[in-house]
Parts: sequence; structure tokens; C-alpha cells
Amino acid sequence: MSREVRGVLHRLPAGEFAHSRMAPPPELADRIEHFWRVRWNLEGLAPQVQETLPHPNVHIVIEPGSSAAWGVHTARWTRELSGRSQAFGIKFRPGAFRGVLGRPLSELADRSVPTADIFGAVALVLNEVLECEDEQAAELASDFLRARLPELDAPGLLAGRIVDSAAEDLELHSVDALARRFDMTPRTLQRLFQEHVGVGPKWVIKRYRIHEAVARVQAGQPASWAALAQDLGYFDQAHFIADFRRLIGETPGDYARRASHAPS
Repeated sequence: MSREVRGVLHRLPAGEFAHSRMAPPPELADRIEHFWRVRWNLEGLAPQVQETLPHPNVHIVIEPGSSAAWGVHTARWTRELSGRSQAFGIKFRPGAFRGVLGRPLSELADRSVPTADIFGAVALVLNEVLECEDEQAAELASDFLRARLPELDAPGLLAGRIVDSAAEDLELHSVDALARRFDMTPRTLQRLFQEHVGVGPKWVIKRYRIHEAVARVQAGQPASWAALAQDLGYFDQAHFIADFRRLIGETPGDYARRASHAPS
């Protein structure tokens, strides 16, 4: 499935920043959501902070001098950028990395592991993507993964379908409702997510609510925070604002004011 880019909380106020993403080949589409690349040039400028609100996905990230698999980041991701550099990423589908890691994905949450620890010394080949243009880099990464990724098992495939359902249906507000949709108990759903996604289903539902809220704020849509909270299934406006502030670091109103003055 293809979704619009979501999760970048603030545009850089100065310098150059470019983001691109490439689709995987059909035979990897059940395991890879997309490849991505970011480039920045802040030469002659002060370092700048980039913040994102991550999704429930594992990423392999290749940068000059490092290559690692990053588990689901449960808070917002903050990174200071400086100089001129780039990063190339492989975004795995939810449920698709358990067979690669060989242990529960919950053990990788908020952590990273070098790609050499997963694939061996041959993982150094992935560093070559930084020397390639986007499509060639995606082809190189695809060739590497095609030969090394295990087939996606039934629990991993199911976990991905359930995450998709939570992302696509704004009327879905509870773990109980999500479990009923897939004919399982909440406890079974919780175990499936801890094993194959890395975070619990409640976290996933709440994260996609906040993603939707951020997208609407960035589009200049909210006319009423109470109405937005109701649309997203919150008990009241206060609970929505508390969740938003906990993840974004400021209230929806403060974020909206800052977003309205961001550079285009």
C-alpha cells in the first residue's frame, strides 16, 4: 500500500533538505514498504534539529560511517543535522522484520543493531548505496535483500494487515475493537504485536491518531480542537491535548501557530 509522507514535524528554517522515496520490486513488497533517502546541505549554517513522529516500522539506515537496523521509536525522533550529508533507508513493513532479527521485535524497540550483526560482513555492500542515484541505490538494496530476507510467515503477514487496518480506519479507537475485527482476544493481539511489530496495539492506534492530527494541523484544517478530538475517538479534548503534547512536545495550538509560520 502507498501512503503520503507523514511524520516530519517541522521544516528546516534554512539550508537545503531533500527527501525522496522509491518503491520496492513486487517480490519484496510484502516485506519492504519503501526505500527512502534524505540529503541536506547546511554548510556555513548553524546545526539544525529535525524532528519526526515515527511509524511502527523497522528501518535499516545507512549513513557515512554507519549502517544499522533501528526498531520502532516510541517517542518522537530528534536528530541534529549539520554540514552536508545524507542517509539512505529501508523501511520494512510492520511484521516483516521478526524473521530477519530472529527474536521478538519488542527487544529492538528504541534500540538499534549494526547490520553486520544481522547479515555478517557482507552487509558492507549496503554502504555502496550512498554512492548511487536513487533508483540505482534502490536496485542495489533490493538485490541485497532479495538474496537474504526470509519469506514472510503467516503471523508476520497478519500483524502487517492489522497495522494497516489501524492506520486506515479512523473509526477504530480501541484494542478490543481491533481484536474483534480479526477474531482474536486482546491478549492474543498484544502478544502478536510484541513479537512481530515491537510495540503494543494501543500504541499503534494512538500513534496513528496523532499522525492524523499532525497532518490536519499542517494542512491548516482544524477549526475546533474539541471537534478534532471527537473525530479521532478521544473521550474529550483534554485527553487529546495531553497525548499530543506528550508526543509532539507542545500543545496543538502552539504547534499550529508554529506550522503556520514555517517556511514553504
